[in-house]
Amino acid sequence: MRNERRAPAGTSAWQKLKKIKKPKLYDLRLRYQLMILFLLISLLPSIGLGYLVNWTVSRVLERQAIEHTLQLIGKVNQTLDSDMENLQNMTYLIGFDDRVRAFMSGTETSDEDLYRLKQYLQRYTTLYPEIAGLLVVGADGDYVSNELYARTPESLTGENWYRRAVAAEGLFTILGQPSGRNLTSHVNYRDDEVVTVVRAVVDPDTEQAIGAVLIDLKLWTISKAARDVKLGRTGYLTVVDRDGGQIYAPDEPYVGRLPSEWFADGPSGAGTRRIDGRELQLIYADSSFTGWRTVGVFLTRESLFEVGQIHFYVICFLFLVCMLGLTGLSRSISDPISQLMDAMGKAESGDLSVRYGTVRRDEIGMLGRSFNHMLVELRRLIRLNERKERQKREAELRSLQDNIKPHFLYNTLDTIHWMARKKGADEVSEMVESLSKLFRIGLSKGGDVIPLADELEHIRSYVLIQQTRYKGRLTVDIQAPPEAREYFVLKLLLQPLVENAIYHGIKARRGPGTIGIRVAVRGEDLLLEVTDDGAGMEPQRLEELREKLRNPLEAIERQASERERNGRSYGLLNVQSRLKLAFGEEYGIHVESAEGEGTRAAVRHPLLTEPPAFRTEEEEEA
Repeated sequence: MRNERRAPAGTSAWQKLKKIKKPKLYDLRLRYQLMILFLLISLLPSIGLGYLVNWTVSRVLERQAIEHTLQLIGKVNQTLDSDMENLQNMTYLIGFDDRVRAFMSGTETSDEDLYRLKQYLQRYTTLYPEIAGLLVVGADGDYVSNELYARTPESLTGENWYRRAVAAEGLFTILGQPSGRNLTSHVNYRDDEVVTVVRAVVDPDTEQAIGAVLIDLKLWTISKAARDVKLGRTGYLTVVDRDGGQIYAPDEPYVGRLPSEWFADGPSGAGTRRIDGRELQLIYADSSFTGWRTVGVFLTRESLFEVGQIHFYVICFLFLVCMLGLTGLSRSISDPISQLMDAMGKAESGDLSVRYGTVRRDEIGMLGRSFNHMLVELRRLIRLNERKERQKREAELRSLQDNIKPHFLYNTLDTIHWMARKKGADEVSEMVESLSKLFRIGLSKGGDVIPLADELEHIRSYVLIQQTRYKGRLTVDIQAPPEAREYFVLKLLLQPLVENAIYHGIKARRGPGTIGIRVAVRGEDLLLEVTDDGAGMEPQRLEELREKLRNPLEAIERQASERERNGRSYGLLNVQSRLKLAFGEEYGIHVESAEGEGTRAAVRHPLLTEPPAFRTEEEEEA
């Protein structure tokens, strides 16, 4: 009876199982599909290939690290050589001076001549603040200096540095850090705070040394070239002389003295040393001019740690590649992925109308539907972002008007102006009057476009304030034809350019400077040019600025995200973005500059006989 009762139940269960739909691979979740495919491959090939690639990568990275460090060391050596060449030229100029030679020759020198000689030497220490001391000594032991003096009455000609200078027969000699000499300075620099160079002055007739020139260079001049260079997380650069004596090292170096026998492989190279239980990587290069050796020192385990990370990522990558490649992914996975990749490629190229068609129910299908939804949202967000960016810039241009009550400000400044004039403070009165004009024209009752005459008056007020600040250092020449003054231009167009010329051109040069403002009409364009004879820009800096001007909105957003709103190019970028947003891509600023010769900023502006009516966002969308 029991068997008879079980049979129908068993038969019913079997029939139910037959009716169940056989699952397909692509109906499973992707992680289960990958688990099944993973079981079909061998792990050993991927592991072996991973270690082979890791070994190759570690060698390549090590070689690249050495080459990169040697390049950094080469830059440091070039800087040090340049500093020493300047000192060499300085010793030659001093040695060839007639007053110096007369003093060294023992010619009777009056107090007035001695005073003039000290003034001559003082010029060098004034022009070159990196000089800690400068001394001229004759063969008879008499010396003159504005900073250095002998500790004892003993003759300086018996000093080791003097004998070494004489032995060099007039050649420039770098002595390194001094020790035990009979000299000190008013500042009382320690021996480890200066580097000494000397040169003997030779009489061309007798070919005998008639004296020597000694210069102490502040150590920070040398350390600044190597101080900011970091190798890895804790590595550093140090500078030593031919004998391994320390010229510069950071506050807490891994090793104190670097013996010269450690670097016997040539003028440059790399090696490892175990010191105090730590394995150090040493990369060095010698300077052919100074004879000094710049050495990069860092812990080997730091580089091994970085290589270990790369090893891990490489093994993971190779594991995935082998898992996908060797199994020959089925069409149920590879075809949809390829289609999705094609759609993504078109979207990446700018075609946001592409769509991915799928009826799958696994993760790939979900990803395709999410991708389609993302494209729809992306197009909406792009339009919304463009609208918000335009609103943001309009809000920035009007922020001053929203926070200042113009009439109250004008009346207050006018009251201060007349009170200052009544008290006889004419300069203060003139300054306040210029500031009042500056604000009045800058606000312009909320208008974005003003007559060129008002813009030039705004610049004159701004320049008058700056000339009061830089008395005697700033001259501004404005040339504009009368017929051009009636045209209209964007408000606050020239002030950022003039400000940039003052702070990064005139201020950076020695002595007074001139800024020229030229206005010309050429065809349908109004050309405005701001030039200065200031410090100018390096080619690299000029190219970076031009690249920012080609994409001003991106550059402004990048500066804002990096908190660089006060960067030296923000004003130019703001003007450039306003011109392009208002009139199109063909208008804007072009900058030319040469280092040491000045900068020229040319603005191309449309010729406007009346204020334009800018289109609203609703009109643009329509």
